[in-house]
Amino acid sequence: MTERIKMLKEMFIERRVQRKVRQPAVAPYALAERWSKGGYSDLQRAGLRLKWVLEQERPVVFPEERIALVRTVPVLPELFTKKEWEKIRARRYIHEQGKVCNVTPDYRLLLNRGFDAVLRELEERQGALPPEGEQHGYLQVLRETLETVQAFADRYRQEAERVGNKTVAQTFSRVPRQPPRSFLEALQFLRLLHYCLWASFQYHNTLGRFDQYLWPYLRRDLEKGMTEQEALELVEEFFLTCNRDSDLYLGMQQGDNGQSLVLGGRNPDGTDSYNLLSDLCLTACGELRLIDPKINLRVHRGTPVSTLEKGTRLTKLGLGFPQYANDDVIIPCLLHWGYEEADAFNYSVAACWELIIPGRGMDIPNIDALSFPKVVLDCLPDMEQCTAFSQAMELVRDGIRRETERMIGRIGPVYMEPAPFLSLMMEGCVQRGADISLGGRYNNYGFHGAGLATAVDSLAAIRRCVFEEKRMTVPRLEEMLKENFQGYERELVKLRCSEEKMGNDLDEVDEIGVQLLDWFADALEGKRNSRGGIFRPGTGSAMYYLWYGDQLGATPDGRRAGEGLPCNYSPSLFVRTRGPISVFKSFAKPHLERVANGGPLTIELHDSVFRSEESIRKVAGLIQTYLRLGGHQLQINAVNREVLQDAKEHPEHHKNLIVRVWGWSGYFVELEEAYQDHIIRRAEMLL
Repeated sequence: MTERIKMLKEMFIERRVQRKVRQPAVAPYALAERWSKGGYSDLQRAGLRLKWVLEQERPVVFPEERIALVRTVPVLPELFTKKEWEKIRARRYIHEQGKVCNVTPDYRLLLNRGFDAVLRELEERQGALPPEGEQHGYLQVLRETLETVQAFADRYRQEAERVGNKTVAQTFSRVPRQPPRSFLEALQFLRLLHYCLWASFQYHNTLGRFDQYLWPYLRRDLEKGMTEQEALELVEEFFLTCNRDSDLYLGMQQGDNGQSLVLGGRNPDGTDSYNLLSDLCLTACGELRLIDPKINLRVHRGTPVSTLEKGTRLTKLGLGFPQYANDDVIIPCLLHWGYEEADAFNYSVAACWELIIPGRGMDIPNIDALSFPKVVLDCLPDMEQCTAFSQAMELVRDGIRRETERMIGRIGPVYMEPAPFLSLMMEGCVQRGADISLGGRYNNYGFHGAGLATAVDSLAAIRRCVFEEKRMTVPRLEEMLKENFQGYERELVKLRCSEEKMGNDLDEVDEIGVQLLDWFADALEGKRNSRGGIFRPGTGSAMYYLWYGDQLGATPDGRRAGEGLPCNYSPSLFVRTRGPISVFKSFAKPHLERVANGGPLTIELHDSVFRSEESIRKVAGLIQTYLRLGGHQLQINAVNREVLQDAKEHPEHHKNLIVRVWGWSGYFVELEEAYQDHIIRRAEMLL
């Protein structure tokens, strides 16, 4: 890390000087009241919102920086009044906040062309349309949006000139009007695009395949004499910009902001797309040690172990990433789901680890989540009539089908606010004259599958205790669960400590998990949503591992009421496994190519495991083992329970302690207590 980057990190991360320039917040519904009275359409309001935000922004250029932009407007205005939202919700299904989110733009559509070229295209297309038509009006909003962003960039150029920052001034004298001529200009252009997406209230829009679309700019500079160290310094400065305003970004917790990027991946010809820029990104993350951007590493059978070792060194630092995605499983799954071959090989991730296609996917990959343990509990009373465990499993299969049908039935026609600026980076929107909020090339919905291991362990306990050993009846088991095991402490210990749990490489147990996921996939096969897309099953939990766990009563595996479910695709919190290899074998047995919406195997390893180069190689070997067994996604937390406990009690001493939460990394001391406690519990069952 150069002295200049150290200085910038100290400014923006330690002292947080950027927060001192923020303006007083404006009431979020103030403009909506005005727009409502004026009779503006939702599209017009979306354009006016970005215009208002960027006009209110006060350009701030620091003398030391080469890549600029900082937020001074802390609160973004809503498009609709509360009453208007009530009317919309009465007619349409609203996902999250009704904004376009969790997608990956194709930044190249603006980055590689520049605004002037896109404006000329918009003008030409407008000229071929009747002025009174909707498409003509839509293209006009797109033109005004680009002009708004350009005017904002011009104001930054003027401010840079005023404070004497010649580098920023020179960059903004060209971009975004013209395509970048250098890696620095490309990074500033990208920073502008990403900044304005957030200013448009399009949140959790990721950075996509960063090392692929920016590589041509870096390669050109390297050919002209730029050194790798100079390139690394630029990457690190760009990564610092991702952490400037992230406390203003929408998310479940601080850190849950969708600033993910994807590195590497297998090309259609079998070659690896991992390049020098991929490598510089890993190095930059290791030197900066920040929570943003989150790194997702696409790997495959031919990925060199050396690449996995580089990823492991990041894990060693406690960053909670990279998250590994296995092309050998994911690409066939995408092809099965109907994605074009070129798109399947070009996949990226949404905010966490859900799969999405840059510039073409208007998928909603986290629209709902199935609770596997709830299905088991719902079916338990009817198991009293079963004479064999196979009959009980048939009840569960029917229960999964009923629950997925209920979930599908809840999702009516979706409404999203228009996103004109984002639409400029989504394929086909300009050509169709239609906003991306109305749909893209792919419009699939993803269902998470939460608490799989809890359900598997519960069914294994039912099989052993009720049907094989016959040491308890279904009514007795129901009574134990109703009492939350109060008065049944001996039974509780036996259930919790049983080795018959997913993660111990027991075929008779793991086969239950195989069946549950197959039935989940079967229940959604052929189903269509209101936008014509499919429903994609996955193994993730997102925040549902706490939400569903809090709502769920005691379960037959010995879990008490209210205890959390396992995070994502992982063993139960209190399971005693035989080590990481047994966990990998158990969780690689299901047909994961059918349930690859997203959801990594999430495991915790004690930080002492990473202390030597030999141990780094061994962990990299473990990662390779899981991939070759057929695992689809993997993320590893390097943790220390004692450190976590001390951080909870003395947060002032651990401000920079980073942990992986579910699909993102955050500062431990900034998390809500429930998330802190769950991570500590996970650390208690280190592999």
